[in-house]
Amino acid sequence: RSSWLLLAPLLTPPVPVITASPCSLCPEGAHRFQWIRNLVPEFGISSSRVKVLSSPAEFYELLKVQIRTAQRRVVMASLYLGTGLLEQELVDCLEETLEKSLQAKESSDLRVSILLDYTRGSRGRKNSRTMLIPLLQRFPEQVRVSLFHTPNLRGLLRLLIPERFNETIGLQHIKVYLFDDNVILSGANLSDLYFTNRQDRYVLLQDSPEIADFFTELVDAIGDLSLQLQRDDTVRMMEGMVHPYQGDKMAYCEIANQKVMEVINSARTRQELLHAKTFHSSQQGSSSLSQHGSQASGGLKPEPDTWIYPLIQMKPFGIQIDEMVTETLLTEAERDARIYLTTGYFNLTKAYMDLVLGTRAEYRILLASPEVNGFFGAKGVAGAIPAAYVYIERQFYSEVCYLHQQERVQLQEYSRAGWTFHAKGLWLYLAGSDLPCLTLIGSPNFGYRSVHRDLEAQVAIVTENTALQQQLHQEQEQLYLSSGVVSSSTFEQPSRYVKLWVKLVTPLIKNFF
Repeated sequence: RSSWLLLAPLLTPPVPVITASPCSLCPEGAHRFQWIRNLVPEFGISSSRVKVLSSPAEFYELLKVQIRTAQRRVVMASLYLGTGLLEQELVDCLEETLEKSLQAKESSDLRVSILLDYTRGSRGRKNSRTMLIPLLQRFPEQVRVSLFHTPNLRGLLRLLIPERFNETIGLQHIKVYLFDDNVILSGANLSDLYFTNRQDRYVLLQDSPEIADFFTELVDAIGDLSLQLQRDDTVRMMEGMVHPYQGDKMAYCEIANQKVMEVINSARTRQELLHAKTFHSSQQGSSSLSQHGSQASGGLKPEPDTWIYPLIQMKPFGIQIDEMVTETLLTEAERDARIYLTTGYFNLTKAYMDLVLGTRAEYRILLASPEVNGFFGAKGVAGAIPAAYVYIERQFYSEVCYLHQQERVQLQEYSRAGWTFHAKGLWLYLAGSDLPCLTLIGSPNFGYRSVHRDLEAQVAIVTENTALQQQLHQEQEQLYLSSGVVSSSTFEQPSRYVKLWVKLVTPLIKNFF
């Protein structure tokens, strides 16, 4: 690459033109992001319902509290469920809650739906499946466990690729934890490391029924496309559903696209009707208020100051909404705007990389140092993965230096003794602002896998509320405090040595991790 990268916004594949007329339903200022609602549903809420968590322990305790107090639904989507004592405690909490619901009513209303990845959840003799089978056996009418199997792992490839590496082909990577009308969005999986010393991000959306309904429907749709775990540890597809790796791949992907897009489009329609109804009611309320004084305002909800946009990426099914929105955000970021972007696995797609290098905003990119990479110290080939990430990082840093962009694009490495790093997302600070007005939080890593192979979901949170902006700013600062700025001397350290075979292999395999 060369200095033509400075023209990246013009040279990258065109993003569909997304326009929205200025909206009178929302206060001035958030209008610059309202184009997102042309693609996905827009959920307007009060900022008081949003809570940003900061630690794995806080995340784990919240999961247990939410499970214990759930009355109608528990919906959990994750890559996998671990097999340790902390994970068993979560399963025990589910069992206790289900038991209580049966005792309270002869026919319980509580439903538990768990979505995991088939390959990752089936690995080893003791695995996610064996952890959950007792729940299926005890509560067959209330519990559903769905195991998503990518349609791209099939035939001879499925037979030949070792169990440890089959997940490189594609995964269910969404992480959503939902209890009645409370939703936790995160990048963290249901495993002991993510409850103790693996740093991630987590946000709780409280008392948000429309958002909870959306993610319930999304997980249900993917669940319908997945293998259903049975009480005897076998799996089978729902009646009439095309099989993901034995059936026709194109037919399966078409059905998947229809199911997921139906969830997105029906929620969009619902929200548009709700917005129109709310706006009409507020107009009537304003009229009544002017005629009858403050008594008329008693039943009115406060106007939303925060907007939630769910962004879905499922390239195997032809759904690329998250990619489209992310590219547009990077393209449209103005001069002197600041973007703090973080990923546990620094392997940006070429499109994202070109936008970072070729646009005008300032970037502070936080990534894992080799020691806090989740693969650090792993056995066999996996042990070389941190070195591969160092090689990718060094190539990107060299490009930044070649283009004389070191002031505008800064890399920072997260380093914390005894911890690993898995946080991902971004915070957008408009020019002249000390606080972020938008954050992306969820499962995507901004890498090739996230864009092309896996099922991903995150939310864009747009807020005009200073207190919530402060929460998001503190979250960003706390993560970046444990980092050091990358310079040319960084790569001279012994821990940054990359063997020749890793350099040769990395370009061939970088699309798989």
